[in-house]
Amino acid sequence: MKINILHAGYCTAPEHIAIHGGRWRKIHFPAMFALLRHPRFGAMLFDTGYSYRFFDETKKFPNRFYRWMTPVTLSEEDLVVNQLLKFDLRPKDISHVFISHFHGDHIASLPDLNWTRFVYMPHAFSGLRHLHPSEDVKHAFLRGLIPADFDSRSHEVDMSKPVLLSEAYAPFKTGYDLLGDDSIIGVELPGHAHGQMGLFAREDDGQLFFFVADAAWLKRSIVENKPPHKITNLLFPDPQAYRETLGHLHKYYNTHPETHVIPSHCEETIRALETPQGVTRL
Repeated sequence: MKINILHAGYCTAPEHIAIHGGRWRKIHFPAMFALLRHPRFGAMLFDTGYSYRFFDETKKFPNRFYRWMTPVTLSEEDLVVNQLLKFDLRPKDISHVFISHFHGDHIASLPDLNWTRFVYMPHAFSGLRHLHPSEDVKHAFLRGLIPADFDSRSHEVDMSKPVLLSEAYAPFKTGYDLLGDDSIIGVELPGHAHGQMGLFAREDDGQLFFFVADAAWLKRSIVENKPPHKITNLLFPDPQAYRETLGHLHKYYNTHPETHVIPSHCEETIRALETPQGVTRL
C-alpha cells in the first residue's frame, strides 16, 4: 500500500484553545486527508478535508457561526478532486472513504465521490441523522454535506466483530479489520466526537501510520500529554474520555517512536510528511 498525506484547505484559531498554555496568536489548522492506494482495493481516502460546499452550507444562520468560529481558507488547487489528478485519479476511482467522524471539515467532499463506499462507526452518524437542523452547528455537523444516496453506499463498521490487537498496538487492545486483510485497522478514539475512528495503515516499505483524527489537534498535545483549553469541554460530548484517549496516544507515542502519529490538523506534522507534489516522503 502507498500512503500520501494531503490537505484540503485550513482554518485558523488561537493556539491556546488547541493546547493548554499555548500562545494567544492564531495558527493554521490544515484539514488533512490521506490517499491510500491498496493493491487489491485500489485508491481510498481517510476523510476529505474542506470543499466549497462548506461555504454554501454556512451562508445562513445558525450554521454561519461555524464559519465565524473557524474561518476557512480554501483554493481551487486544494480541492480533493483536483489533488487526485496529481496521481492520475478521478473521483470514480476512489473505492472507499474511511470517515473518522462527521464534522464538516472531514466530510465536505463526500458529494464529489459518487461511486465511493463510506466506512464509519455506526454511532458516529446514528445520533446526527435525527438532530433537528437547528442543532447541527452545536455538533459541527452540516447535513448538506451528506450525499442523497449516502445510506445505500454506507458500510458501517461491524462492532460485534472486534479483533484483539497484538502488543505492537498497546495500549490499544481491540480494533476492527476494515478490509479483511489486516492492512487497515480501525480503532475507536472517543471523546472529541461520538464514534470517532482512527486508522492504523502500513506502507509497503513497512512504515506504520496512525491517523488519530481530532483526538488531538496538535502533535505537541500527544508528546506532552497536554489537553486543550478547558473551554473545549463545552464542545466535546465526553471530555473525560477525551483525556483518557489523549493519555493512550501519549503512551503509544512514547513506546512506538517509529510510527507516524498524525493528528488531522497539526500543521507541523502535515508539513513534515507532505511535499508540494503531495508525495509522502520524509
